[in-house]
Amino acid sequence: MTTTWTVDSNQSDVLIKMRHSIIAYIAGTVNKFKGSIDIADNQIKDANIEFLLDVNNTDSKVELIDTSMKLNDLFDIQQYPIISFKSTSFQKVNSDINFLKGNLTIKNITKVVELDAAFLGINNYDGVNKAAFEVVGQINRKDFGLTYNTFAQAGGIAVGQHIKLIANLEFTT
Repeated sequence: MTTTWTVDSNQSDVLIKMRHSIIAYIAGTVNKFKGSIDIADNQIKDANIEFLLDVNNTDSKVELIDTSMKLNDLFDIQQYPIISFKSTSFQKVNSDINFLKGNLTIKNITKVVELDAAFLGINNYDGVNKAAFEVVGQINRKDFGLTYNTFAQAGGIAVGQHIKLIANLEFTT
């Protein structure tokens, strides 16, 4: 029997990381996560995931882990405050390897990206079934016009060409 699970925004989050420096940990309580997965016999049959990250949200839930690198300098958050992703396909290679393909939009530039997706399992917490799902991918920051303030770079901050995105998504029935 197949069950459709929906993402729990309050228990989902995204980590943005660039070359040994974590820029920000963006918790789900200040962002919008939508999506669903179909699970049959503890196996993912299909995944439809969408999220909107408000990187300009002043809520204290957005935690800047590396304060020397500002989100505004990289993402131009005043003009482009939203990062979005909408899946277009889900490919299950085997029980351990899954690929989630979709459209990632940063600074009004949309590119098709392929992300690794891991189904971490199902647990029951206080009578509520929860399924954990981790999505990991790497993007070239220059593909999205993510240039960093050259003054800060001259100050000794190592800025890598790639940005790693890690989304921890929790689904409930």
